[in-house]
Amino acid sequence: MWSNVKNKVSDFIGKHQLLSRDSLHIVALSGGADSVALLHILSELGYRIEAAHCNFHLRGEESNRDELFVKELCEKNNIPLHLIHFDTEEYASLHQVSIEMAARDLRYRYFSQLCQDIGAASVCVAHHRDDAVETLLMNLLRGSGIHGLTGIRPQNGLVVRPLLCLSRQEIEDYLHSIGQEYVVDSTNLTDDVLRNKIRHHVIPLLNDMNPKAIENIDKTTGYLQEAEKIYNQAIREQLEELVTNDKTPETQTVSLVRLTELPSPLAFLHEWLSPFGFNSTQIQQTYTCLGGQSGKEFRSSTHILLVDRDVVAVEPLGAPMKAMKLPEHGHYVYKEDIHFNVEISNDISISKSADCATLDAEKVQFPLTVRPVCTGDVFVPFGMDGHKLVSDYLTDRKCTLFEKRRQLVVTDCHDQIIWLVGQRTDNRYRVTEQTTSVLRITLK
Repeated sequence: MWSNVKNKVSDFIGKHQLLSRDSLHIVALSGGADSVALLHILSELGYRIEAAHCNFHLRGEESNRDELFVKELCEKNNIPLHLIHFDTEEYASLHQVSIEMAARDLRYRYFSQLCQDIGAASVCVAHHRDDAVETLLMNLLRGSGIHGLTGIRPQNGLVVRPLLCLSRQEIEDYLHSIGQEYVVDSTNLTDDVLRNKIRHHVIPLLNDMNPKAIENIDKTTGYLQEAEKIYNQAIREQLEELVTNDKTPETQTVSLVRLTELPSPLAFLHEWLSPFGFNSTQIQQTYTCLGGQSGKEFRSSTHILLVDRDVVAVEPLGAPMKAMKLPEHGHYVYKEDIHFNVEISNDISISKSADCATLDAEKVQFPLTVRPVCTGDVFVPFGMDGHKLVSDYLTDRKCTLFEKRRQLVVTDCHDQIIWLVGQRTDNRYRVTEQTTSVLRITLK
């Protein structure tokens, strides 16, 4: 048994390049069968290891029992041990997360810091093949996409999992063969969480139906992992080709025409939008809108998404834009990255830059105001005689709804638009042959 287990783990470590013999590695040691087996196997394989144990104080005396057990185990095997205590319930209450999530956050933050403190290359955790299958089944029940059906990875950053090649039964048989005891977490024996229900009821039923059920599901996970590599490459290429930020650096847009030509627009939307916090329901609704529901909006905690006439656009949620008075000529900071310079000059040359408005100073009355466009705003575009709604003008310029909302105007003391910032001045305030001084407003 020992030789077979040793060879399987050694081959698995080599195949996935998980550990280096020249480096120090931390073993996350709970005292349960899996982590105890991991400690013994890596020690016997000659890796340089130290153990780390977290006491979460969630199971009363049982938590203290586990700590005492790992102390004695490490002392017996001459393996350095690092211990830490957590008030997990207080952390969960403070951060408004579940006890399970709190323990996970605390554990992995500690492991990461410990790696830095002692110069360790990785943290070895004892997930095995049955854990990977349980995770796949949990994700399947929750309606996961392809990423959730690829099981637990051999490596995720600093965390490595050398025992994914072994079943739970192989681990227990191995410990029995070497006469090594371990502790049992009583919370794993109850059916109060989904994983335990799958472990105690679904897995045994699958094994009754087919003794190789878990092994075959694990093989399927391997096939899916290989298929995922092709999927990820295709998605990366599509994101690089389709996602643009021509308008502003923070806004990403995708052409509706190009999007609908993809083999799976829904898969593309999922991979593009999920990192911005949009959930699967919102993404499905976005996909439904591609048929022509223009103007539909969705919000995550950090971003806003818009299905516009010919694009899908997403940008960060920003603070509302406000009005600011410009009482006289001078330099004004509207926002950190938006400055206005206002000056009056006898040089009546007209700027051709979109970021500079040249107006007849005698026709403009202070104070001026910089503000966002409002519903119903009208102006007389330079070179025209009649009034035009600003929203219609921006629509003609093929501006997205995001751009319309960000559009600034400068108005005079009567709230008449004198400049649609960066776009066009109002014809009523244009420079003529009778102009003797000009008002220049420059956007920086």
